[in-house]
Amino acid sequence: MTTPAKPTAAEAENGDDMTTLVKGGRTNTLGFLIRLIGGIPFLFIGYRLYGVEEMGRFASAVVVIELFALICALGEKRGLAHRLTEAAGEDGKARTNLVFDGMLASLLMSAAFVALLVVFPYPIFPNGTSGQWDILIIGAIPAFALTEVLLAAQAYRYDIATTVRARAIVEPWTKSLAVAAFFFIPALRDGGVALAYLAAIYAAMLTAAWSFLRSYGLPKGWRPSPAGMWRLTTRSLPLAGADVIERATRLIDVFLLGLFTTETAVGIYYFGKEIASLPQKLKTSFEPILSPVITKNLKTGNFKAIAAQVQQVGFWIIALQLGIALALAIPGQAVMGLGGSEIVGGTGALALLLVAEAVASMAVVSEGVLVYIAKKRNLAISAGVIALQALLTLGIILLAQHLGFDEGYMAAGAAMALLLALGTSSLIKALLLKSLLKAPVGNLRMALVWATGAAVLVGQLVIMLPEWLELALGIPTIVLVYGWVIWTRGFGPEDRVLFRRNKDKTEETA
Repeated sequence: MTTPAKPTAAEAENGDDMTTLVKGGRTNTLGFLIRLIGGIPFLFIGYRLYGVEEMGRFASAVVVIELFALICALGEKRGLAHRLTEAAGEDGKARTNLVFDGMLASLLMSAAFVALLVVFPYPIFPNGTSGQWDILIIGAIPAFALTEVLLAAQAYRYDIATTVRARAIVEPWTKSLAVAAFFFIPALRDGGVALAYLAAIYAAMLTAAWSFLRSYGLPKGWRPSPAGMWRLTTRSLPLAGADVIERATRLIDVFLLGLFTTETAVGIYYFGKEIASLPQKLKTSFEPILSPVITKNLKTGNFKAIAAQVQQVGFWIIALQLGIALALAIPGQAVMGLGGSEIVGGTGALALLLVAEAVASMAVVSEGVLVYIAKKRNLAISAGVIALQALLTLGIILLAQHLGFDEGYMAAGAAMALLLALGTSSLIKALLLKSLLKAPVGNLRMALVWATGAAVLVGQLVIMLPEWLELALGIPTIVLVYGWVIWTRGFGPEDRVLFRRNKDKTEETA
């Protein structure tokens, strides 16, 4: 028999990288499903017990808190992987100290922002607070930022299970349980939503810290210096800027709605935004495992492998995300009805937001490479996109107000602005990455069209059912039909390993 040719070292290394991505992707897909189950109760309980206006005030506060927290994280979600890769030849003690450098820098910046917001809280509460406890939400900034650093450190060691535990189990379930518990404590009821969010962020941080300390331990011989902190901060600014701008595209619409419309409009939009963010979290959950693989290949100059990984992961993301988006958008009225009859008018906004998140998948995967090989250009593109989104959002809101449209139309207008901005971002960043890597990076396949068509046809039957059946039976049916088509017409052997517990062993013949 003929002995098969052995793979080259580069091919073997790329195969190992894809195995790592498969393992991390499988873990994150499971984590997404758990988060989906855990995130819905918070919305249902919050809107039913506290009302649309209270949730609107909370939404306006959270968008600012998370933006400041990402600034304080100093881009460590990607930057830490780069620094640890550079220190790969050093001992574990040195790498542990590197992580603690990032944590200290993050804490120092968090302290400055917390002090600033205590003195000037208006950006967080443009429409005022609902109680004395709301101001405590500012305390989420350092915990959120530290969690980003801790999870990035674990991701460098390919430990994605900690991210799933912290972000997909502990955080959403703590938030859901706490928001109900605080409602039944009269002294805390006015700040129940804010306190539940605060409790969830700290619970996630403690979960991440427990795994981190077991993996890295405490620092030894650690001597942080002001000059070192300054170098770390300035070096991280482009990465932090990319993270903040990317996240701001998901938050600036809520912020502008809070400034120029009513709390009810913000509340309607936020419900749809949180539902749409569930598939978005599926997309961003691939980032921690993608960053270490990319930095390793950049170190060796293996651009061909990076392009292949971007294509593969990009298709996985859009295939999974599009199925979830269709399952939530088609029975959209029933989904929005979970929050109460007041927000059903936001169904159009929900559909547009779900499409926007699917469109954005290419931009996110491309940016995972661009932040390393074209930092300034990536930052400039991101800044231009968010400026475009802000102008579109503000223009549509003012036009809707001039024409006398209600809150539902304003919410849909903000969603349309997001869709146009994210589509522009995906196109430009994919073209730039293709030119830099000199290899195709596209994630679209014809099977996506076939699967979408099948899901829409089944969806027309689903929406004829009573609402409770639309949710209980219709959503799983749409997912199953979509999944069957994408599996049979779109997934090849290299894609299907994402759903196998163990990769098939290669047979060797003598």
